[in-house]
Amino acid sequence: MKRDLISMLDVKEDLLDIINLGIDLKKKSKNGKDTSLLSGKTLGMIFEKSSTRTRVSFEVGMEKLGGHALFLSKNDIQLGRGETIEDTALVLSRYVDLIMYRAMSNKAMKELATNATIPVISGLDDIEHPCQVITDLMTIKEHKGELKGLNFVYLGDGKNNMANSYLLGCAMVGMNVKIVSPKKYWPDEFFVDEAKKFGVTIEVSDTVETATDGVDVVATDTWVSMGDEEQKQQRLKDFKDYTVNKDLMSKAKSDAIFMHCLPAYYDYEVTKEVAHGPQSVIFDEAENRMWAQMAIMVTLDKSI
Repeated sequence: MKRDLISMLDVKEDLLDIINLGIDLKKKSKNGKDTSLLSGKTLGMIFEKSSTRTRVSFEVGMEKLGGHALFLSKNDIQLGRGETIEDTALVLSRYVDLIMYRAMSNKAMKELATNATIPVISGLDDIEHPCQVITDLMTIKEHKGELKGLNFVYLGDGKNNMANSYLLGCAMVGMNVKIVSPKKYWPDEFFVDEAKKFGVTIEVSDTVETATDGVDVVATDTWVSMGDEEQKQQRLKDFKDYTVNKDLMSKAKSDAIFMHCLPAYYDYEVTKEVAHGPQSVIFDEAENRMWAQMAIMVTLDKSI
């Protein structure tokens, strides 16, 4: 039975296996070993939102797996001219082996996945960003060795797709999670309640001063996500005290790492001093999008 990756909950049974496969594929490729596990397969990539990392990482990753990737802008296919998502899903299922969809809405993502007869991978929607959080967990494991028991804090917009997927993904692997955000941007109860089911400590707070005290991982994201541009001035005002700076990083553990899925807007959510500093792993994180997504594609392809 085919599997999709729309939410972190879709991989709750084998998340660690996917992370470990990503690490293994990375090592094999860098050592010149064969990674062509999807030889002859084709990935269709539908983009409703622009991206640097998502397009390049999926396209190059599929090539490293021995397959082929097709870039499909909404302006290049009939979906952008009114063809239904159902028909798009059914047609693409006859041509390609996997679909990656970078969507404006979770509703559209679920509709595509429901109607496709092949695996659908979320490259992001307005509710979750599972590929990025699987990538981040892979990066944390590379730097920390283990995931269980680590203390993770995310500062910024607690309602955005990264915060939602962090709550689920970090909890699944046994990490304690703290979301620090203005109260009007606190995450929906669904994600908090689901995360608590994994038996870890989940905290939601608006207290910035002690947010990073003794933590292992500090993460943030843009304050103005794609689709929120009309709220930019209000958001800059609401989040002005939530910048991850040198002072906040100094309160974390001495070996703590800083993460950001990029693009970063310096002196808003993070200072460049931190983002390009010795504790930052943001470019390891960016590279690992490719390796983690290769592992995701291999895993889902086996479900067909």
